[in-house]
Amino acid sequence: MEMKKILLVDDEEGLTRLMKLNLEQTGKFTVRTENRGTHALAAAKAFRPDLVILDVIMPDMEGSDVMRQFKQDPSLMHVPVIFLTATVMKGEGNLASSGAGGYTFVPKPVTAAELIAEIEQKLA
Repeated sequence: MEMKKILLVDDEEGLTRLMKLNLEQTGKFTVRTENRGTHALAAAKAFRPDLVILDVIMPDMEGSDVMRQFKQDPSLMHVPVIFLTATVMKGEGNLASSGAGGYTFVPKPVTAAELIAEIEQKLA
């Protein structure tokens, strides 16, 4: 099975380190992390991810602005995105389908098992 490439963009370095470790331990994913929203586009162009996990609220650039950059780039516009957010609480409906524009919003904190389930659903 070919390993899927995941780009993880979140300003919390401890979180990205832990999530990278958890995802790579499955043997299904190669993960690149980026802790600055302003660097996300360059990282995505260099890494060519199969999926992006993107924090909504970051100090240097909002996740929605990063997403707009991706949508303007022909090589990235079709890459699925899962948004991580502390602004949606667990239990607020079916998060995978309730996102604006059909995007998936996953509440923080998220367990590795929950995140892997969302990734596998998006890549199916």
